[in-house]
Amino acid sequence: MAAHSDQSNSEQSNWLFYIGSYSAADQPGIHLASLNQETGEMKLLGSTDGVENPSFLAVHPVGHRLYAVTETDEGQLVGYDILEDGSLKEHKRLLTGGEHPCHVAFAPESYLVTVNYTGAQVSSYKLDGEGRLEEVLSRVQHTGSGPNKERQEKAHTHSAIPDKQGKFVYVSDLGKDQVVVYGLDQGKLAHHGAVMLPAGSGPRHFIIDPSQKYAYGIDELSNTFTVYSYTAEEGGLVPVQQVSTLPASIDPANCTAADLHLSACGGYLYGSNRGASDTLVRFVVNRENGQLSDPEWFDCGGKVPRNFAVVDNRLLLCANQDSDNIVSFFIDPESGELKETGYSLKVGKPVCIAAWHIPESLD
Repeated sequence: MAAHSDQSNSEQSNWLFYIGSYSAADQPGIHLASLNQETGEMKLLGSTDGVENPSFLAVHPVGHRLYAVTETDEGQLVGYDILEDGSLKEHKRLLTGGEHPCHVAFAPESYLVTVNYTGAQVSSYKLDGEGRLEEVLSRVQHTGSGPNKERQEKAHTHSAIPDKQGKFVYVSDLGKDQVVVYGLDQGKLAHHGAVMLPAGSGPRHFIIDPSQKYAYGIDELSNTFTVYSYTAEEGGLVPVQQVSTLPASIDPANCTAADLHLSACGGYLYGSNRGASDTLVRFVVNRENGQLSDPEWFDCGGKVPRNFAVVDNRLLLCANQDSDNIVSFFIDPESGELKETGYSLKVGKPVCIAAWHIPESLD
């Protein structure tokens, strides 16, 4: 494995971020970049090879560890130590137990969870006291299907989102139109319940509002946001609203929704639309009931916007898979509206952005 950093610490800005991509194992796949918070300028600092299709990344909440899943027929979870200059050193690999893992998340600091899209398995893993990968703790298999014969011929687990306490995990299953809730006891998964969405929704990603009163999902096949009332103690979800992520003028048959993130203040919800739209959408969040209104759409600055990141409530970074670029946007603090900074970073097939604040030693 090769890992290098091309830029001195003195040239780095006060934020770093990592980029996951689709790439061959002998090509750079995980990239390190800097972000200037004042201007939105991005610079590529270095890259790591040795993994095929590292399509989703997660940085440990207290830093210095990064995890990647390889979206391959024999999926792997790869753990890295983050070195002082931000470069990566692999410390362990484990199989994810199935085909094409597409998501990894922390629960909250002592465990990891992954999902395999094609294989439809959900797995949990133990971390040691320093955040390094130790072993698989549990694995569950999803079954089922939905009405879309091409995309929902079987279960397809797309993301696993633990709650703040590490008590529950919420798995979006695109194939069977469910968000499945698991209890997490000493890191082991146990079925707790499930929420059924309208047929053909295809739930993809999920987030919990910081208020712990609401949760939001983005549904790939129906191009919708689903708003849920949320009860943290019981792990309860009740759908209360479903709204389109697309402008009325766009044919939803030619689009698929991808990612969603809240602003740090919780007042705005953003989503990415791939295909005929190729836009980012912003909704205003009603802080009394969590529901969404007043959508506004913004050109993503490329083609097929996949994953994106909201950085410090000031900037949004959008990974455009098919135009091989990441575009930065300013976030208007009064309206949540997006405005291109004028900066774009060239990266081959970027599909994940994991922001990491530089520790004091690198400032």
